Amino acid sequence: MALSDADNGEGGESDAIVTACVLGGFSESSETRVLISSLPEVHGDTVTSESTTQRFLVIMNRYQEQPHLLDPHLEWMLNMILDFIRSEKSPPSLVHLCFKFLYIICKVRGYKIFMQLFPHEVADVEPVLDLMSRQDPKDSETWETRYMLLLWLSMTCLIPFDLSRLDGHLESEGGKAREPTMDRILAIAKSYLVVSDSPRDAASVLVSKFMTRPDVKQKRLGDFLDWSLTTISQTNDQSMRDIMVLDGALQSLLVLHARLSVCTPTILQCLEQKRLSESSQAMLRKLGVKLIQRLGLTFLKPRLAAWRYQRGSRSLAANLSMSQSASTTDAVSPDVEAQEQEEDYDIPEEVETVIDIYHFLCFLKKKKTCHTGSISRAPPSFRNVIFFDLCCCFSSFQETDNAWHGGCLALAELGRRGLLLPSRLTDVVPLIIKSLTYEEKRGACSVGSNVRDAACYVCWSFARAYEPKELKPFVTQIASALLITAVFDRNVNCRRAASAAFQENVGRQVCDHTGIHSHFCFSHSVYIASFPEYTNAMIDHLVAMKINHWDSVIRELATKALHNLTPQAPDYMATTVLPQLLPMAVGIDLHSRHGAILACAEITHALYKLGLQTNRTVVDMISSECVDALKNIHQMVRVGFGGELMRPAMCGLIEKLSLSKMPFKNDPVITGWQWLIDDTIKSLHLVSSGAKDVVSALSALCEEYYQAQAGQADSQMQNVLVSQYIEGLKSPQMLTRCGSALALGCLPRFMIHSKLKQIFEGLQQMCSVSQKEGSFTEARRDAVRAIAQVCVKAGVCANGSPDSALCLENVAEVYGTLLESMNDYTTDSRGDVGAWVREAAMTSLMDVTTLVASNAPEILSPDVVNRMMCCLAQQAAEKIDRYRAHAGNIFLRLLHSTKPAVPHIPHQEELLSIFPVETTTSLNWNAPSQAFQYITQLLRLPQYQYHTLLGLTVSVGGITESTVGQMLSWGPELGLIQFSLLLQ
Repeated sequence: MALSDADNGEGGESDAIVTACVLGGFSESSETRVLISSLPEVHGDTVTSESTTQRFLVIMNRYQEQPHLLDPHLEWMLNMILDFIRSEKSPPSLVHLCFKFLYIICKVRGYKIFMQLFPHEVADVEPVLDLMSRQDPKDSETWETRYMLLLWLSMTCLIPFDLSRLDGHLESEGGKAREPTMDRILAIAKSYLVVSDSPRDAASVLVSKFMTRPDVKQKRLGDFLDWSLTTISQTNDQSMRDIMVLDGALQSLLVLHARLSVCTPTILQCLEQKRLSESSQAMLRKLGVKLIQRLGLTFLKPRLAAWRYQRGSRSLAANLSMSQSASTTDAVSPDVEAQEQEEDYDIPEEVETVIDIYHFLCFLKKKKTCHTGSISRAPPSFRNVIFFDLCCCFSSFQETDNAWHGGCLALAELGRRGLLLPSRLTDVVPLIIKSLTYEEKRGACSVGSNVRDAACYVCWSFARAYEPKELKPFVTQIASALLITAVFDRNVNCRRAASAAFQENVGRQVCDHTGIHSHFCFSHSVYIASFPEYTNAMIDHLVAMKINHWDSVIRELATKALHNLTPQAPDYMATTVLPQLLPMAVGIDLHSRHGAILACAEITHALYKLGLQTNRTVVDMISSECVDALKNIHQMVRVGFGGELMRPAMCGLIEKLSLSKMPFKNDPVITGWQWLIDDTIKSLHLVSSGAKDVVSALSALCEEYYQAQAGQADSQMQNVLVSQYIEGLKSPQMLTRCGSALALGCLPRFMIHSKLKQIFEGLQQMCSVSQKEGSFTEARRDAVRAIAQVCVKAGVCANGSPDSALCLENVAEVYGTLLESMNDYTTDSRGDVGAWVREAAMTSLMDVTTLVASNAPEILSPDVVNRMMCCLAQQAAEKIDRYRAHAGNIFLRLLHSTKPAVPHIPHQEELLSIFPVETTTSLNWNAPSQAFQYITQLLRLPQYQYHTLLGLTVSVGGITESTVGQMLSWGPELGLIQFSLLLQ
């Protein structure tokens, strides 16, 4: 079973996918050159320019995960595009299209690398500045142009000359004063910091380059800070326009944090008054805490923990040899913690403002605003206070999932940066283990996947931060918890994160731990549980966390996992787990009760199968108290604690206990189980998804407890059940009819022996009567299925009794009922509901025909086979893809069947030429373009003309436009001559 994701499956497919995703180089270089060269020709036509842009985007997007492959080609692409931009002959539409291409490249490669390629000589400043000044900030179609120009302008600001040298004479020819270059750039930066589109981000890059110039810092930095703080103070984060302005102002301060140490108190005061932590905008909260964090760092000294894990050589062999020699030495000097304490020093008062409850823990508990670097340089005494406050985030009753998430991220960063002393691991590891299974139900769903993912990140960071000796006492706990998460977590991201963290521990934490060191690749929980270190931990996790899960799918998968894990720890299951589950099976909580009942069923059946290997019964392996408790669970459902969940669960328990041969024959509990099954059959709408459980339980119950001797039914129970279910076929309630048909279809062979004629008559009568009335469609569908099931169980005997087997005397009646059901075109508000009956009839015809052809082909008359193949051909022209495909596949299976071969197929040789054997796998019946070119060829065969035309006529009159169009495109076969045959 395993809840492990399919992505963790074995072998070649995953490897093939990985190989396909790894590119060897920029293979589209020639095509890219052609696309860029075509820009002057395509820019004027909207259609061609969009198609060219889309193709270029598709090419570039292939390299999102390997953008470095573009590096050798970036320069020539940039130069080609800049030639068009710089040309005086280039119209505005071409210039904007060129900048759009530049933005696509920049997005894939990253602006930090791509912007460095822009030419940034002194001669480039004025042209770029002029081009930027001519742009319209409100034009939503050309934002890529403004974004790239701002990045280009950022690079030109790096020239090593005072900008005043570029001004020359500030008077123009008209005598009007010209604005200095410094002021023009500053005005552009300010204007684009407050726009609502992506150029705002590029403007912040411009500020970071421009405002850090020595000449600009001396002359304009103070004014710019006044403008930023005034903007922050005067904006309202309830207005969308003000939100954009505030975003830009915060970004400008964020990129200048290293230059703001002198005025940090003023900025902190402004941010404190703005109360960004209470803003409803996650981005503003995030920018606020980042800015506060970076301002706080300016007061603290850089430092690195002396005990921190030191990365080894890039050579695996060297690392392994080093690890063997290092195992004899201490990972951390005894004096390390003393040295850490000696590094304590007085910190400025402003740091307390930065790392107080309002700015630190409050932000940690906010969604999407977790930042933890602000305490990286704090002295040990200060970090101790923060650490104890941080542990408060892990309170199940007081804190939300956001607090747990923020706490995990904070612990991960503390460990990764070497700020969490090894002595703290005793307190931290239990919190992380708890976080790996964190989940809280909220209404019809749950929260906690973000917490579990963050907890995996903590384990990953600890593996990189601590020496193996420091983590050795906790490695078993961490490994078990990560494996459980990797295998059983319902969220695929958490499973992947846990697997990555586990493998990181494998690579770095070299220790004498068999499971973690040698067997980190896994795909099944059973294999993992074969290592004693993990067996009980996995079982306990399933019992404690998964069988009571709010998601029923998880509960069911967990119980199947317990079934698979039972052979790994049978005694533990029988003596510890099962007694623990039985009280839960009759408890108050619905989810726990449901999961516990399913788990008891699966574990008991697994113990039975183990007992077969040692000639022991289940009662030899579990206590008498457990046997009695299993026997009495059904009382909870009988007194009313049940419904949609509990009835299928109890039927599953009845099935497993019956298969386990529990010694309950002639016990009153069997009567209770039978009542529960019969009562459930009458209300299948409550357990529509569990109908299979109900009929499986009935079949297993009959097999184990209703045989007088081997192969012979208890005549009293046989008479009672068969009569009861046949009578149920006449019920005015459709659900009772459905349940009764399903029940008759699942009865074992010995239960229908000598009752076959009676059962056939009941099923046939219900099909014919209800079809005439146009009602009970679902019941007819189930009855048609039951006919085939009864035939298969009764078997075929050409000269046998019609009351015990399918024979010459009753085969025509069976086929007559099934073929008549092929003409069920009942419709109601749900549409063509008769298709359900036709689909069941096709399947039943195939099953019965295969059975008869294998054992007594002589009782198959040519007329029956002819009618069957013609009806299948008619359905193969169906307008609904699903039913056309079903009919076509059955038609081909019967046509090409050799073991057994179906006799009397009309025009068999011609059919084999139309449908060669390769069409059984290559022909896609769901596609009208493929199906109808074959179907229409049947019009050439006299035996199939009428029914094929009938099916095509119904399809042509349908509402599926694509199907009709495909049919009418297939040549002369659909001419008036063929339709005239239909009218005859």
